[in-house]
This record gives sequence, C-alpha cells and structure tokens, in this order.
Amino acid sequence: MSRLGTLGHNLYTGKVSYDFVGKWRRWLALSGAVIIISLIGLGVRGLNLSLDFKGGSQFTFPDKGFSTSQVSDVVTGAGTKEAIADPVVQTLTNSGVGSKSFQVETQSLTQDDLTTVVGAITSKLGVAQDDVSTNTVGSSWGQQITNKAIESLIIFIIAVVIYLSLRYEWKMAAAAIIALLHDLVITVGIYALVGFEVAPSTVIGLLTILGYSLYDTVVVFDKVRENTKDIAGGSRMTYSQAANLAVNQTLVRSINTSVIALLPVASLLFVGAGLLGAGSLKDLALALFIGLATGTYSSIFIATPLATLFKEREPQYQALVKRVAARQGTAARTPAVVGATGAGGVAIAGTEVEADEAAPVRRTRPAPAEEPTEPPAGLTSSAAARTPPPAVRRPNAAQRRPGNRPTGKKKRR
Repeated sequence: MSRLGTLGHNLYTGKVSYDFVGKWRRWLALSGAVIIISLIGLGVRGLNLSLDFKGGSQFTFPDKGFSTSQVSDVVTGAGTKEAIADPVVQTLTNSGVGSKSFQVETQSLTQDDLTTVVGAITSKLGVAQDDVSTNTVGSSWGQQITNKAIESLIIFIIAVVIYLSLRYEWKMAAAAIIALLHDLVITVGIYALVGFEVAPSTVIGLLTILGYSLYDTVVVFDKVRENTKDIAGGSRMTYSQAANLAVNQTLVRSINTSVIALLPVASLLFVGAGLLGAGSLKDLALALFIGLATGTYSSIFIATPLATLFKEREPQYQALVKRVAARQGTAARTPAVVGATGAGGVAIAGTEVEADEAAPVRRTRPAPAEEPTEPPAGLTSSAAARTPPPAVRRPNAAQRRPGNRPTGKKKRR
C-alpha cells in the first residue's frame, strides 16, 4: 500500500487524527484576516466590470507599434459630439498567433460618434478600417445583466438552504451557507485586488465553484451525520470528537478530488490565458481556480467546525460532554491494586486491574495474615525451629461415613 493509502487508512480508522474541529479559533481567525483584506480591496479598488455589466462602446484593432497613452490621446481627441473622457485602453494577445491588439472602452456612443472615432483610429494609427471592430452595449442592458447575475446568486443560496435544511437541519444549513459566503467574498476580493475583468463568464465560474464547495461540504456532513447518529445516549465520544473523526475520514478524498479538479483549471489559467492570451478563459479559469481551493478549505476548516459549535450548544450534547469527561477522568486514574481470583477460586493478592465504568471491579478481602506461634516454654528459638508442627488429626474412614455422622438425637435404649 502506498504512503497516501496508508495515511488514508490510518485517518479512517482513527490511528492518526488531526484536530481540525478543536482548533476552530485558528481557522476562523485566518479566514477573518483574508476576508478583511478582500473587503478592503473591494472597497478601495472595486471590481473591473466588463462592458456587459456597465455598458458602453468598445473598439478593437491591431497594434501598429503605438503605446497605450498614444491610443488614449487619439480616441479622446477624435472630435465627437459627446466628449470622451478617460477611455480604458488594454493590450490583448491574440491566441495562437502571438500578435497584439488594442481594446478601447468608452461610454456609450451614438452611431455618428462611433464613425468619428473609427476614422480617427484609421487615419492617425495606420489601421485599416476593416480591421477595426466596434461593439456597443447600452446602460440598460448592462443593468439587466447585473440584476440577472444577482438574482441567480440569491436563488442558488435559497435553494441550498432549503436542500440542506431538509437533508440535515437548519444548523448545518447555516454553517454551509456561511462557508459559501466565505468562498464568494474571498474570490470577489481577489478579483478586486488583481484587477481582472468581471465578465458573464466570471459569474458562471462563481456559480460553479459554489456548487463544488457545496458538494464537498455535503460529503463531509454525510460522514458527520453517520458518526453522530445516536451519539447523545452514549459516553464514549463527544459530538465534536465524532465530527473531527468524520473530517479525518474524508480528508484524503477531499484532497484527491481537489487536486484532480485544480490541475485542468490551472492549465486553463496559466496556459490558456497566460500563454495563448484567451481572455474568456482567463475570466472563467481564475474564478474556478480560486473557488475550488477556497471551497475545499471551507468545507474542512469552516463548515464542519461551525456546525459543531452550533450543535454542541444543545443541552443533550452539553450533557454528553460532561459524561465523556467523567468517563475519561475515571479511565485516567492509576489502576487500583485489588485482589483477583485465579484458577480454582484462589485469591491472588496485589493484582492490578484497570478501572472501567462499564465493568465494575470485583474487590475481595485480603486473607488475614497468620500470627506467629510462640514456642513452648523451655525450648529455645533454634529448638523450636527444629520442632515439627503438631499433626492435625484427621477423621478415619468410619468417621467420614455419612451414616456415622452425629445427628444430635439421643440413642434409644
């Protein structure tokens, strides 16, 4: 068996165990710090929304060796009816070809203004008119796309709450929703910090990672429910210990599925977007890559510890904690020295028997010590040592017969 297989077997059987649930303060502090950084980045820099969300006009044309500042000056001074202020100029790499092109985004322009800007680009930047592509999205359309994205996210969360509440209970559903929001905030915050454009493909990626995070959480919760079934009536393990065992039992599976899912996504992100320059792949792959990693983390370090904290507030599990503590305290005591019985019922003094509340220890009284007999008068101690002990009179065969036993009745004459 490989090392990973041996580790998985030891984790499943409980021979090796990592205290994920017991160290919940550490994981929540780490996630809280990352969330705060994400919120700061989101508030300071904001999201770089694509044209589909914010609306506007877009011009795409080949790069003829000009800088982004020169292209911005040409578009700004095109002489349109509506002044163009602060156009967004980006450099794109055409996939598979290696050539570069410019992408310029402005506010929504009329058809006449579009024609004017295209004329300025062709005359001052040396680009053929057929090589300039334009695209215009109205502000109302962008607002509709934004509303649809928010509605889809809300519907997804409501469906998750209903499903988890029916399958488990509302406390586990609350823990899973907090883990989903944790993944969502971190992913959006990293988008804000990196400055990647948020396109409709990004929304698709976000919904995909939320589904994956939910899937991984449900797998762990299934094992938690299996380990904690009818646990309140016993005294061997608390709810948190059973939940931690469930996390350890599913740990190797979570790692394997996450690595297998991250490898192709990393190929899309670093090869497709980095080397080939496919912008749509970049938007989708970055959301998937961040979301898969945070989803695996949240299902192990966030969802299960939170569900345990919610459940152990119930009176039955608080009483279970006290019973388990009492049991462990009894088992931790030094083994008592008691008398045990050997073969034939002979008492053996000084035998150590481990105390266990399930099997009470039978204690026997130690045999009384024999008192030394004093030698008869006139004999020295050495002579007394050589004197054999008095013989014990035993009844003869006739006396041992049942018919010869005294009955206590007087003999008739």
